Amino acid sequence: MRWPRQLMSLLLVLTLVAGPPLVLLSLVGPPLPDWPTAQQARNWIQQPLTEQTLTAALTIAAWLVWLLLAYTVTIRVLARLGATMSWLRRMPLPTPWQATAGGIAGAAVFSVSSHAITAPPPPAIQPVAAGTLEETGTPMPSDGHVLADAGISVAGGWLPRDVAEQVSAAAALVWLRRRRSYRPHPPGPSSREDTDLAPLPPTVAAVQAALAGATSPPTGPGTASTGSPRLDQSTVGRALRRPGVGLTGLGAQDAARGLLVTSLLAGRHHPAVSVIATRDAIAGLLGPTAETLAPRLPGLAIIEEPGQAAEFFSEDHPGRGLDGRDPAQRDPHEGAGPPGPTLIVDEASATDNADTLATLATTSAALAVLGRWPAGQTWQVDPSGRTHHQDSSETPGPRMCVLTQVTATDLLTVIAHPDPAPPEPGTSGPSRNPALAGWSPQWEVTAQDHPVRSGNDKRRLQLRVLGEPTLLLDGHPVEIRRTAALQVLVFLAAQPDGADTRQLTDAIWPGLPRRSLTGRLYTTLSDLRATIRSTAGVTLIEHSDDRYRLDPTGVTVDLWHFHHAVRDATTTVTTDATTWKAVIDAYPADLAARRTWPWLDPIREATRRHVIDAYAALASASPDAREALAWLQAGIRIDPYNADLHTRAVTALITLGDHDAADHIREGYTRRLAAAGMLPNNTDRTTAIPTGQPAIPTR
Repeated sequence: MRWPRQLMSLLLVLTLVAGPPLVLLSLVGPPLPDWPTAQQARNWIQQPLTEQTLTAALTIAAWLVWLLLAYTVTIRVLARLGATMSWLRRMPLPTPWQATAGGIAGAAVFSVSSHAITAPPPPAIQPVAAGTLEETGTPMPSDGHVLADAGISVAGGWLPRDVAEQVSAAAALVWLRRRRSYRPHPPGPSSREDTDLAPLPPTVAAVQAALAGATSPPTGPGTASTGSPRLDQSTVGRALRRPGVGLTGLGAQDAARGLLVTSLLAGRHHPAVSVIATRDAIAGLLGPTAETLAPRLPGLAIIEEPGQAAEFFSEDHPGRGLDGRDPAQRDPHEGAGPPGPTLIVDEASATDNADTLATLATTSAALAVLGRWPAGQTWQVDPSGRTHHQDSSETPGPRMCVLTQVTATDLLTVIAHPDPAPPEPGTSGPSRNPALAGWSPQWEVTAQDHPVRSGNDKRRLQLRVLGEPTLLLDGHPVEIRRTAALQVLVFLAAQPDGADTRQLTDAIWPGLPRRSLTGRLYTTLSDLRATIRSTAGVTLIEHSDDRYRLDPTGVTVDLWHFHHAVRDATTTVTTDATTWKAVIDAYPADLAARRTWPWLDPIREATRRHVIDAYAALASASPDAREALAWLQAGIRIDPYNADLHTRAVTALITLGDHDAADHIREGYTRRLAAAGMLPNNTDRTTAIPTGQPAIPTR
């Protein structure tokens, strides 16, 4: 109970405030009974250190200390009263209708018979999102879903909800492309160093975590979540509500970057140019990365001066129809078709080509000038993205997506084409990829120091992370109340050497200031430890030198068992089918299946690739063509997006003479790529598997 402690604190404060004056007045009296006379002052100068002067000095010092204490207490009391009054002013009072409804409800409650009323269980504690979901004038519904006009704040910017969902979908597509392009390779070290397993940029992880903490995941890799409007060039144009505007103010550059990212995301499913920008504008928006990043952005055309933009608005230009159809094939009843590309130009180019831009603005999706635009309106943008008309007192404009240079570069990474000469997927360089530092587990250590469970193992706790994460005590699930605590268990299972505070907070709450997360992490770990201690009577998580790790003597982990099998298969002198079958048998499902934690993707994909290697190795070593085909088909069930497995399976079927089955696999794979947004006519230059001669996608 808190009130005894509060009462004791109040008594202590009163004693400290009222006690010293009473003691001083009763024992010594006032510090100066009267002002000193001139004679007393001369005597003090001649002989300053007397018993009387020392007593007076000590008395004055005591009174000064008491005055300091009284001042401190007074300031704290006034601050507390001010906070209370501010809270009372903000506290919403019921309207007359609400008061009436509350009275009726209260009467109904007291009039019912005394039946037992069972309160619903409290909702599961959700992880705090990496970005912060914000509302722009619309309240959040009670089911936790955020309305369409909400936005997400991340370090370095603010994104509308539909833009954030497209970022998340594009990030998922990156991992599908990596899965598709991976080629199984011969047995090697069990600790993977594939260069394409690098985690996505921190801003992307922050957006993913924010959406995962507030709503259900997207319905497909290339689509936005249910209930959100599809992001296209029309929605980009509605964001400005004008044929074109000039952008000034502290947030002008950030708003232009937001428009750039939004327009490229809107056009990523179409082959047409979606953004046209002058070279000076791109250089100012992207900074040092402009030279290397801009050429790799699909849908971006860089021009020297606005007059060159006219050709992109011509019906004769390749891909002018943003719907992917030739203009001649359009139904005449559909009108002029979708709007043209978004134009972003610098102020000097806009001033010199005002008439040209005024003409193009009528058919473009949006036109933004980085500065004042004499031929149109000019908006002043603040750092939060809110816009105001610079020349009048019109109603404030819409809130724009604003991104700093680093944040925009992070988001553009997920839609950019890979480098012209990317390293071969599935191969290892001479040294570990720096982007994987702290993420790729050291499985050799796991296999040696964390033995797998045997028949006489006395450890009662089992942690299953392959499939649905579950902690078992003697075969019975242990309830983990916090989602963040479950993340901690899975993360430490994937990092058997342990993780420090920085690694844990960056993984579970990406994008948030670390200084605000230490207490949250301690609370999560304390609750998790208390749950395990009260249930199993053991301390599962060890803490030493600011590193947390699972106690290998108190728990068995299926992921450690799996990598022990991988190590046996890759280090045995004469590897046979038995060792690879052991790897397959130890893999019941994907790591933390159906979980959307951003940090999972590199580790989950590395684990899956070990299994694909096992299936490919068994197929290659099998002397029976039909048995080899069966292993390839089983591998496809593990990763239905891998192109190499499909190529081998089609080749095997053609060799066996079963062309119908080969066509069936080829057509099914094409449909799967189409559903994921990876068709050959998309910006992702995929080459489908042709009839009779299998091929591997080139991107």
